[in-house]
Amino acid sequence: MSKDLEKILGRLEQLLPGPPPPTDWKASIAFRWRKAARSGGWLQPVRHVHRMRLSDLQGIGPQIAKVEQNTRQFLDGRPANNVLLTGARGTGKSSIVKGLLNKYSGKGLRLIEVEKSDLTDLPYIVDAVAPRPERFLVFCDDLSFHGAEEGYIALKVALDGSISTTSENLLIYATSNRRHLMPEYMAENLETKYVGDEIHPGETVEEKISLSERFGLWVSFYPFDQDEYLKIVEHWLGCFGVSEKKKLLEAREEALQWSLQRGSRSGRVAYQFARDWAGRHAKKN
Repeated sequence: MSKDLEKILGRLEQLLPGPPPPTDWKASIAFRWRKAARSGGWLQPVRHVHRMRLSDLQGIGPQIAKVEQNTRQFLDGRPANNVLLTGARGTGKSSIVKGLLNKYSGKGLRLIEVEKSDLTDLPYIVDAVAPRPERFLVFCDDLSFHGAEEGYIALKVALDGSISTTSENLLIYATSNRRHLMPEYMAENLETKYVGDEIHPGETVEEKISLSERFGLWVSFYPFDQDEYLKIVEHWLGCFGVSEKKKLLEAREEALQWSLQRGSRSGRVAYQFARDWAGRHAKKN
């Protein structure tokens, strides 16, 4: 009977996934958190890291300055805040984080990208990086929730609300198009109470605000006007080798038509137009 049991257990071990591979910390400056069945997950090195430069980001100088100052404090071992970057789409929120990584990786900055659905694994990530000498940014891009999901609760606890805390070498940087990370409805305003001249939001609104306010630093982004959009187009055309004034003037009209078709004058749209225009007008190698 024991031999049969041993055979069954042996077969089960073959079917079960093995332990996750050890993290190769020297393989990259950026990592992705991957799920593992038995041990929470593991950190996968990113082989091709986006080489965005802060100098390529036009029209958002004040926002860059705020986030960069916070990041320098963090790298120097001084007090620093978790950061929430919110506002108009395509204005450079996630690009700032990528640019900071490339600028400060030589000083020990590392990035860990985590999907919203994997935020429940934050305690495993904290334990994995705590002994390391590097400084880690846990990066959640385009973050939003539709209710009290598991990831929402886990992030809320990790930011501020648990008896345990994150390690000193880890901060959370998140981007979102929503200031409060959750959809807001007209009916929620009906819960508002007026006491004399004071306004007291209802419990639903308070709950939605409670997560975003746990980020110590809020950085807001706004849509670009026409002149700012064209300046960004000109910058990216220069990066793609288009520098003649005549060609830049020719591209302006097409750039405006492109933005009208896309319904946006964002930095992302400007970059996409510049790639298209430069590709169509560049000489063949």
